[in-house]
Amino acid sequence: MISDKVKNVLNEQINKEFYSAYLYLAMSAYFYDEGLYGFANWTKVQAREEVDHGMIIFDYIIDRDATVELKPINVPDIDYKSPLMAFEKILEHERYVTSLIESIANLSMDECDLATRNFINWYLREQVEEEKNASDIITKLKLFGDDKAALYLMNKELAKREYHKHEY
Repeated sequence: MISDKVKNVLNEQINKEFYSAYLYLAMSAYFYDEGLYGFANWTKVQAREEVDHGMIIFDYIIDRDATVELKPINVPDIDYKSPLMAFEKILEHERYVTSLIESIANLSMDECDLATRNFINWYLREQVEEEKNASDIITKLKLFGDDKAALYLMNKELAKREYHKHEY
């Protein structure tokens, strides 16, 4: 059984993961509106992965014989002026999620909950990948500047991303 503190923070994290999915869906809609279908695909795939992340925590809470408590999901800000601005928001958001995951890791140690501490290691590794992916795209967008041909090629590259179900 997990402590109430750990259960509560894990329930909050489910909410944050589903919020992340909403955020990526909002960005996907923005990119569709801009005619950047590859960028839209990349963010839509990311949204599906965020749902997976939330569901893995959902299942973990149940497996630990605790209660899942779903909360309302906030509506994300959808005011993006450019692909670069959207990906800077993504990186900022992923860094925030990393801080939340690190807090769960710390709390699980404070609560002597080694099972949760072990469980959360997957998320810590995942966040390194999430931040790197966003950072790499930002680097390319800054490098290309206003070059429409480069943006076109990048759009084609991002269109190739495929969804693969995340499992713990």
